[in-house]
Order: sequence, then structure tokens, then C-alpha cells
Amino acid sequence: MNLHEYQGKDLLASYGVTIQRGVIAETVEEAIEGFKTLQADTGTEFGVIKAQIHAGGRGKGGGVKLAKNEDELKEHAGNILGMMLKTPQTPGGLNGPGKLVRKILIGEDVYAPDFDACNEMYISILMDREQKQNVIIYSTEGGMDIEEVAEHTPHLVHKEYVDPRLGLMGFQARKVAFNLGLSGKAFKEMTKFISNLYKAFVGSDASLFEINPCLQTGDDRIIAVDCKVSLDENALFRHADLAELRDEKEEDPTEVEAKSYGLNYVNLDGNVGCMVNGAGLAMATMDIIKLSGGSPANFLDVGGTADAARVEQAFRIILRDPNVKAILINIFGGIVRCDRVAQGVVDAYKNIGDISVPIIVRLQGTNADIAKEIIDQSGLEVHSAILLQEAADLVEKLVS
Repeated sequence: MNLHEYQGKDLLASYGVTIQRGVIAETVEEAIEGFKTLQADTGTEFGVIKAQIHAGGRGKGGGVKLAKNEDELKEHAGNILGMMLKTPQTPGGLNGPGKLVRKILIGEDVYAPDFDACNEMYISILMDREQKQNVIIYSTEGGMDIEEVAEHTPHLVHKEYVDPRLGLMGFQARKVAFNLGLSGKAFKEMTKFISNLYKAFVGSDASLFEINPCLQTGDDRIIAVDCKVSLDENALFRHADLAELRDEKEEDPTEVEAKSYGLNYVNLDGNVGCMVNGAGLAMATMDIIKLSGGSPANFLDVGGTADAARVEQAFRIILRDPNVKAILINIFGGIVRCDRVAQGVVDAYKNIGDISVPIIVRLQGTNADIAKEIIDQSGLEVHSAILLQEAADLVEKLVS
């Protein structure tokens, strides 16, 4: 689950991480009043207006502006609020529809009074599944796309692996500060910053923290100017307060609807709709579709307790995608009963009406024989298969 920048900063601050202070606003009037409050609390002269969407690269799309007075603040806030912001990370990139900006963050100017004396760095924390450890990735080249830094100047990207059983050791935090070329007060500030940042990462069950830029100010303070926070959804049951921060307006509406029906759905850009029970089987199904010349249009796991109603809803969601040219249903009846899925297929046909795309069904396991009988007696034009490769071959034949 992704957080907005202002939400992520609040989370970091609760663990003692120094952040760029700011106020959130949904209207121009709120922005003006909030900036006055920010000036009174921080003494900042200028304000940085930042669009709040779940995507990076906002500055490249015009979603980050510096306001030197109230008139500029009013102008920039009015332009950014309500705009469809396009960045390299929004759906479709710079050529896509963009994302609607509903909120802005007005931040203090942490670069004052001496911009040239400031130093931007990059810091992130995530899990390295291959190493089975958390890893801190950091670089002196902050404010840039870390992918470009890694490609062109890989020697400037450092990694510090942290054994989750031991946690971050003091010498590791000092090593990060040393490799970033810091000394004196800035060195001490960075070791404290890294320690608190790692505590926040573990304490919130996060899957990603990205601080870019992490700023060394002219007076050697270390501040998180921007942050990207992703939380592990599987651990949200331990964090009811964080779960409430979900902004469904920033998520794919189809995926949000699917979740409300107990479906695990991810939209892709292929032409073969998939309905499977179990994440592992779903991945295998997508792989064999790809190997057979097709392209999966979605990942859809109906779960182990799928009934006819849930299968029908899954059908409706898949059919909304205009790119879908065929639907492959691949169910292994372990916990879920194949006859329930078959009944869902029949009900979907009757309730939805004319389904113009071919449907391939592979049902194996519990009550598979009953399921086949239900489909055969329905009179529907459904292609059946026993082996997964047979199903994939049918997909290739019907789509090509």
C-alpha cells in the first residue's frame, strides 16, 4: 500500500526522523491560510507547492513549484489543484491520461539561506529477497533518478545489508555517513537519521522507503525533503492506524472493486483474461499463456473459497477490459469445489447476457466431473481442456 508524501513524512517524524515540515491543502484558500501558519511556525520565507499523487517525477510534469510570495502561491496552487498530472510514473507515462491532483503539500524552504551550501543525497531501504536481508541503498547523487546513476556511475551507488535478526548496527550507520562523505555535525546527524529511518522501516512493516532528496543543509542538518513509502499489505492487520491512510482514489478503480468482492486482481496490458484459484497457479497460467504466444490481460485469483457469485463478479471485471479477446479459467479443486466455479460460469453467461469472447475452461480436482456435467448441459459455447497445455493451445488458436 502506497502512502502520499505528507503521510509518509508524518510516519517518519513519529520515529524521530527529521523531515521538511509542511501543511496539506485541498483548496487555494486552505493553501494560503496553511502557508501563513507554516511561516509563523517555521519562519520560512518561501513555500514549495507539491502535488500529492502516488507517482514520482512530479517536478517533471509541473507538479512541484516554488512560491516566493502569496500571489505566486495562489497562482501555483490554483494551477496544480485539479490538474491531470502526467509524469514518467503515472499510468501511460507522459503520453497517458495522468492523475488528478486533489491535494497539495506546502513545504518549508529548507534550502535557505544558502542554496549552494546544501548537498542532496539519495537513501532508500527495501528487502533484498535473494540475500534474505534488508538493504540500505544510498548515493551522493540525490535529486536524480537512481536508475540513471546506477547505469552511468555505478561506483556512486552503495549498499549496506542489514541482517533482520540483528537489526542495524551502530557501525553500519556510521559507514553510511562516511561513504556519503560527511563529517562533524553532519556525520552525527546522518548516523541518527539512518538509525531512526531503519526503525521506522521495521516498525511500520514497510516494503520500501525512498528519501530523494535527503538534504544536508547549510548548517549541517539532515532532512528528508521528499519521501516515498510503501507498506506491506499483508502486515496491515498489525497497523490499523496505517491501514486507514489508504487512498483508494489513487488506486485502479477496478482493482479496488475486485478487492471488495474478495478477489485478488491486477490489471495488465495483454489480451487473454485469466481466472485462477491460487497465486502460484495464476503465475503458472500467465507464464504458459505467454509461452504459447498470448499475453495475459490480468492477474485474477478468485481464492480458495470461490462461489458462483464471486466467479460471476470476476467475469464482469474481466469483460470490462476491451483488450480481452479470450478468457481462460484454470481451477484446481482443492479447497474450492469445481462445481461451484462451473455454476458461476453458467450464471455469468445468463446474467451478463451476450459474451462475445471465447471461454476456455480447465477444471481439475474436487467435483470436476460434476463441473463438466454442469457446463456440458448448459448448452453454452465453452471450450474445455484437461491439461494446462491443452488450454494454452486453445487460447493460441482462438486469439490468433
